[in-house]
Amino acid sequence: MATIFSTFVLLIFSRSFVGTFSLGVGINYGQIANNLPSPSRVSMLLGSLNISRVKLYDADPNVLTAFANTNVEFIIGLGNEYLQKMQNSEQAQIWIQQKVQPYISQTRITCITVGNEVLGGPDPTLAPFLVTAMKAMYQALVNLGLNSQVYVTTAHSLQIMKTSFPPSNGAFRDEYYQYIQPILSFHAQTNSPFLINAYPYFAYKSDPKNVPLDYLLFEPNVGSVDPNTNLKYDNMLYAQIDAVYAGIKALGHTDVQVRISETGWPSKGDVDEPGATVENAGIYNRNLLQRLQQEQGTPAHPSQRIDVYVFALFNENMKPGPTSERNYGLYYPDGSPVYNLGVQNQGYIPRIDYSSSRKDAYCIFRLLVLLLGMLLFA
Repeated sequence: MATIFSTFVLLIFSRSFVGTFSLGVGINYGQIANNLPSPSRVSMLLGSLNISRVKLYDADPNVLTAFANTNVEFIIGLGNEYLQKMQNSEQAQIWIQQKVQPYISQTRITCITVGNEVLGGPDPTLAPFLVTAMKAMYQALVNLGLNSQVYVTTAHSLQIMKTSFPPSNGAFRDEYYQYIQPILSFHAQTNSPFLINAYPYFAYKSDPKNVPLDYLLFEPNVGSVDPNTNLKYDNMLYAQIDAVYAGIKALGHTDVQVRISETGWPSKGDVDEPGATVENAGIYNRNLLQRLQQEQGTPAHPSQRIDVYVFALFNENMKPGPTSERNYGLYYPDGSPVYNLGVQNQGYIPRIDYSSSRKDAYCIFRLLVLLLGMLLFA
């Protein structure tokens, strides 16, 4: 009974602040951890923030079920390990019938990413299978009558870029032309976006003495000017986006939209990972949200709204690699924020690790006091 009542109060509180995070910003929901809250509690957390777009790296049925009837839009992922198998629409159709059809009537699945960072990734043998798998998945959606609801794409690392500065000289690596050219044609034909995982932090990590930190964090700085266009850039992320657009244009396309499928900043790192601090992570994401709220485009594409999925929802304690890889989360697994996001209702997000009745009672007491104060001074 106490749990039901606390949930009711939490919903009242959440609705009191609706709109404070409604910026068209998505969130990456990774699950490489053994201490994360249940998907149903994550659904409550995101509901309190008014986040309506979530990107998964798989098609976890527990998550899709937990978000039924929430109106949250989902990007789901087909793992790299399935690319070789998905070379024909018959195999792709089986996957969609198992992973998409049982849930799409109640959970808004709007996109399937076929692989993640395949080009430039650790297994170069996967590259030849990528575009064929994308086409097979799309054809399967057509066969099942779902292509008007769900689009198909893939997410790329900036490792595919040969040149990214100045932005107008942006170009893809020569060895990836044979793959990127048909991928761009596919996007143009199916009206699907080109996804990029962009992390300005990596530039600072590789050369902290020469890369201005303020330029990466959207803080006031002298900026940089593209000598070919005379356009001024006051942050690296927007320069990276325009470099990708330039690379796409160099391959003959002006009909494909670029979206940021991942960007973020780590709150902790190893001794050889300068700049990975709670302070810098908070500055990056707060400033990013503020810039997106202005609904401005990049210098070279001012009328094109920037579309971003922030990485990531939680710190993930089982991710391999340096310490930073496990510390990109906006939240700790217990539901408490890693830093202040500057979001009005962040302090009222329900804690999601409460299991004892004592903690539940304390939570209810605090919320009732806050609610009473709001009613008295409204």
